[in-house]
Amino acid sequence: MKLLLVDGAGSILNSVTKEYPLLLPKPGWAEQEPAEWWSACLGGITELLSGFDASLVCGIGVGGQMHGLVALDENDAVIRPAILWNDGRTAEETEWLNTVIGREKLSALTANIAFAGFTAPKLLWMRKHEPEGFARIAKIMLPKDYINYRLTGVHTCDFSDASGMLLLDVEHKVWSKEMLDICGVSEAQMPKLFESYEVIGTVKPEIARTLGLSENVKVVAGAGDNAAAAVGTGTVGDGACNISLGTSGTIFISSERFGVDPNNALHAFAHADGKYHLMGCMLSAASCNKWFCDEILKTQDYAAQQADITDDKLGNNRVFFLPYLMGERSPINDTDARGMFIGLSMDTTRADMVQAVLEGSFEVAKSIGVRIERSKLCGGGAKSPLWRRILVNVLNIPLDIPQTEEGPGYGAAMLAMVGCGAYAGVKDCADALVRTTETVLPEPILAARYEERYNMFKQIYPACKNLFKELM
Repeated sequence: MKLLLVDGAGSILNSVTKEYPLLLPKPGWAEQEPAEWWSACLGGITELLSGFDASLVCGIGVGGQMHGLVALDENDAVIRPAILWNDGRTAEETEWLNTVIGREKLSALTANIAFAGFTAPKLLWMRKHEPEGFARIAKIMLPKDYINYRLTGVHTCDFSDASGMLLLDVEHKVWSKEMLDICGVSEAQMPKLFESYEVIGTVKPEIARTLGLSENVKVVAGAGDNAAAAVGTGTVGDGACNISLGTSGTIFISSERFGVDPNNALHAFAHADGKYHLMGCMLSAASCNKWFCDEILKTQDYAAQQADITDDKLGNNRVFFLPYLMGERSPINDTDARGMFIGLSMDTTRADMVQAVLEGSFEVAKSIGVRIERSKLCGGGAKSPLWRRILVNVLNIPLDIPQTEEGPGYGAAMLAMVGCGAYAGVKDCADALVRTTETVLPEPILAARYEERYNMFKQIYPACKNLFKELM
């Protein structure tokens, strides 16, 4: 959890990071305890405001991981650990939705097809495998909305986050009754819908006293992390693009109008600015490097592992890495896919493998097929000059680096500013606050080398696809 204290001029006055466990009960499964989020939130806000006058806080906005199933009973108690966005247990349910219900019908109802990480397949899985828990569900929420509920006592969801549940009629911004019926739930079990910048309530008196806040602090609906990151990088309006390199990797294209990718390779979601966007998501991006360094090399000195990746090695590595550590969404939609190295030889070095992990996480992004002229770049991976150089040449487009790299948190703060009346709208806020500090340009020779590598890279997954299923 990253917490930011932002003033009215958009300056970040303080930041705090809190960690909590990731539960991996079975291969391909990923869960977290919502109580851990709330504990991190309370402790984090206390640290964030240390040395500041907490009574001056006007508003709170939250951007959070999408798709996760938070199931509450009639007493608002959490029924089971949240099933997260990168959990791959719902392969059967996803296949059933896409084949029996049908991709065309799903797209007509929700503007999207089923992916294993979406919330609707999780509900079907829970109905089949945990029927007693499923029968107790009184309210279905997403991760950031659980935090908002604990702050305000109100069950809400914004349109951007709701878009990733496969339960929302995205075009008309209402819950799809037919999809709810398919999943065996009712509209009464769903939270109330808001635009991301709309105020959902104020901080509960007992929470305000605990944190030293005024009881008049407004809480806005907030947004899914990618939509919040887009706001934080100024990716609003028609045709703007942002690439986010966090645990997952996303390509985000904002639009003034509703539209659906004909192949459904890109998600068609509502945007936090009140409009719409298309998005492609890889489940493992910067997390691949963290996994390889932490678990395999047993080091957290990431920079040292990249030191031997010299200029002459870029675009010339003979080692390839498939970054499908948790299965994959865009563009292959395959929960059985797994990570792999290929091309190892006796002269392969540690640096070659580190480089392959970095390059594999970016080369796969090209296969989403989006053609864009330039993009913003944010997320933890964007802080690395080496990663930026690899990505700009893999994609062969200019990349603009925003002055503030805290994409989702900063975007959430901007939404709170709009909710508190500091700006008339999200675009007004973005135009006033978001600045570009650097533009990274492609290098023609290096970009050509990466294009040649990519043509080899894209043959690996099709050749191994059937083998992955056998290994599961």
